[in-house]
Amino acid sequence: MGRACRSAAPAYEGAMQEDVVHRTVASPNWDERKLPITMVVLHYTEMPSAEEALARMCDPEAKVSAHYLISEAGEVTQLVDDAKRAWHAGVSYWRGERDINSASIGIELDHPGHKYGYRPFARPQMEALVLLLAHLVKRHDIPRANVLGHSDIAPARKIDPGELFEWNLLARYGLALPTPKPRIALIYENQASFFLALERFGYDITDGRAAVRAFQRRWRPQLIDGEVDAHIGGLLFELLLDRDLGNAR
Repeated sequence: MGRACRSAAPAYEGAMQEDVVHRTVASPNWDERKLPITMVVLHYTEMPSAEEALARMCDPEAKVSAHYLISEAGEVTQLVDDAKRAWHAGVSYWRGERDINSASIGIELDHPGHKYGYRPFARPQMEALVLLLAHLVKRHDIPRANVLGHSDIAPARKIDPGELFEWNLLARYGLALPTPKPRIALIYENQASFFLALERFGYDITDGRAAVRAFQRRWRPQLIDGEVDAHIGGLLFELLLDRDLGNAR
């Protein structure tokens, strides 16, 4: 695998202070944005080490990249300037938008993923993510509802960052939506009604069962079975209500 990144590259224009981004390693895998930044997408690398993930995102033949990589030890590496379009999302969709790469910042978390032994995310890594996200959300005015997992935007293809990711830790800092407490157990009149509501919230429902699993993975990770039930119906109702009331910003 060819490595084309340049280590110890000069800081990008407008780069964040050293306590947030520890080094810059310039990846060649980017192009120009066509949309303003409105989202952050979180991934896991699903590779044996951070250095292998870094090498892949620097390989021109791989044609993949992200804006940031956070090691399990909490080191933040910037690979692509925020102003440029990194190649992390693939075929994806969120709230009507299909060019997610143009509209988002991609953050890769060094993690073995489900392939190499899924486990909780390291505390130093999560602390570094909170710090980085706080700067990105403020800088780009990104709504909490648009801080997403790869599985949210590509439910038929991806399951990262997975059911052990600490979304509610981000929510405590106002960096992601909290998991609501359903006031009602809502059974939709039929599954089509649920899917329409799920699409209205933001998900691609082309593969309905995959969309349900993605919703469960994010909002009810204790049970991911792809089945529509009254509990996730209640969760979706609360999420849509908060959105309609303007509380999801």
